[in-house]
Amino acid sequence: MTSDYDVAMGQDQECQYLCSHRTDRQGIKRARELIEEGYVAEWIVDNLPGATSFVTVDRKHKYYAAGFKIGYKDFSPVTGKQKYYINNHITLVIRYRQAPGRAGRNGGKVIVGFEVYTKSIEAAHRDSTGCPQDLHSDMDGMEMYIAPNTTRLASKYPSSSYLPEEDDTDDGSTLTIPYSYSVYFREDDSIEWSKRWDLYFNNQEDSNVIHWLAIINSLVICSLLTVIVVMVINRTYKQVHGKDGSGDDGKLLLRRRKPGNGTKSPKLREKAPAGLLEQKGEAGREDDWSSDEEFVEDITGWKLLHGDIFRPPPYAGYLAPLIGSGMQLVFMATGLLILSCFGILNPSFRGGFVSVGVGLFVFAGIISGYFSSRLYKTFGGMNWRKNTLLTALLFPGLLFTTIFILNLFVWAQASSTALPFGTLVGLIALMLLIQLPLVYIGSWYGSHQSHPYEHPTKTNSVARSIPEQAWYTQSIYAALIAGFVPFAVVFIELLFVFRSLWQDKSGYYYVFGFLSIVSLVGILTVVEVTIVATYIMLCQENHNWWWQSVFIGGGSSFWIFLYCIVFYYTKLKIHGFISALLFFSYSFLACTVYGLLTGTVGFLTAYAFVRRIYGYVVLPRCLPHALDFVEADKSIERSRQIDGVRIIDTS
Repeated sequence: MTSDYDVAMGQDQECQYLCSHRTDRQGIKRARELIEEGYVAEWIVDNLPGATSFVTVDRKHKYYAAGFKIGYKDFSPVTGKQKYYINNHITLVIRYRQAPGRAGRNGGKVIVGFEVYTKSIEAAHRDSTGCPQDLHSDMDGMEMYIAPNTTRLASKYPSSSYLPEEDDTDDGSTLTIPYSYSVYFREDDSIEWSKRWDLYFNNQEDSNVIHWLAIINSLVICSLLTVIVVMVINRTYKQVHGKDGSGDDGKLLLRRRKPGNGTKSPKLREKAPAGLLEQKGEAGREDDWSSDEEFVEDITGWKLLHGDIFRPPPYAGYLAPLIGSGMQLVFMATGLLILSCFGILNPSFRGGFVSVGVGLFVFAGIISGYFSSRLYKTFGGMNWRKNTLLTALLFPGLLFTTIFILNLFVWAQASSTALPFGTLVGLIALMLLIQLPLVYIGSWYGSHQSHPYEHPTKTNSVARSIPEQAWYTQSIYAALIAGFVPFAVVFIELLFVFRSLWQDKSGYYYVFGFLSIVSLVGILTVVEVTIVATYIMLCQENHNWWWQSVFIGGGSSFWIFLYCIVFYYTKLKIHGFISALLFFSYSFLACTVYGLLTGTVGFLTAYAFVRRIYGYVVLPRCLPHALDFVEADKSIERSRQIDGVRIIDTS
């Protein structure tokens, strides 16, 4: 948006009249609300935001806060009542220096600072040009107040001796507000062109210690999880290779085992006591199975799931597209952090973070299509074109639809932050004309040129029944418990992000180095938590780990959204239903994106972990019969406990 302010490089203007604006009582009321809520205006010169200048208490450091207040509040020294004043005179101080290189030698100048100073000046005592007669003296401010119409109020309240001092009814009364401005150019060689943004960030330098504490907190939690993961892997290794690690090529060892009751089985030549269920055929069986017979050792827990662990999950047709979209988000987030750490994306590149993020997401469609199609093929899917459409339109379509609906509310409020209609049309064009073909190419390659992911074990024709699960291994509880750990890793840095977006005067977040470190540790924490949670689930003989790994990986998004709610009620002063709706809706949208990203990381981790541990287990040919024998042994044991009948142990 181009303004009506006339600014020429190097030309000072003591005072320049801009315009006069006439407003009614409703406009006065609205202006008071904006002043009460602390609204600021932000102007831009040479890509630098107009800043309010601040000095530290010791007067050693100066820093900027982007934007300037549109007005202020004061109290009447007579009545003690609150008054509202609008800043109707603006002083622009533009700092410049000689341009670097050849341009500077040719007389070129560059802007290194843009400061804005505000003042409220009454409408009276102005010259013929509209400027104040004495700009630098103390003058009364421009109060946002229209005296009430006492005649109308008296007729409205004829029986009342008290007439209200505020009158919001539109009776045609108006207030004329004159606007003017001054411009001063000052040469300043103390600020380098490459460091002209530093003044916007100086007020955040003291928080570096807290950033380092956040990193230490993240590393401590991650280290504890690493120890637990090492213990899990060590235990799994011992179970597969034997306690002494002497397993033969990862095979489950057949060892000699005595009967489960701790006594020897009756021999043929010994007279066994008569049992109620003892039969004649058992004597012959004793010939075949002696007390030192071979039996499978430690075939319990996760090893029993070898025939069901890779069974396709329910709603696999939706899981594959979501994982594909999650891969898009992983690629986008990684690219944004790398570009930000190298300084390519910075506040001087206005809108660059969102624009580059959308571009990375769209061009990552080929990665999304490949992973989605290959996973869909692994699940046994045949209609790869349907999977392509779901991958390209399911998550991006829901995301765009939500943003479009929320943008309608912003349009209704006549806010300047609303996305223009042309931008929405451009997003649709990107999704349909660029992303969809890229997803199609990746899906075709994954479906026709790549093999399904290989699994080390075969899936049984009949699904194994899942025993009753402990409460902490159920989907909701497991996701919440496991998700709290990654949240504990990132919540301190998350507080700085929230403050930069909603509270800080500068309004910019720039410590992407700290954010990258915490994000890396957070992703590593998600990986480790998923391994531990998946191992516990498998030990409970639960083979439905596909969706559960996504929920566990994305569980921290619930805690982040809860943190947004707490931050809203404790730190922010947002009023109005629409503003609250937008805050919570966009927060939920951001948490959903984050949840799908970390859920995809959790899924890939669990998939790799399960394939690895079952790849170590090479099942011998006799194992199916041995497992049936284990089940029979368990059923006999249950019968003994239920009926109270002594049964001869035939194991």
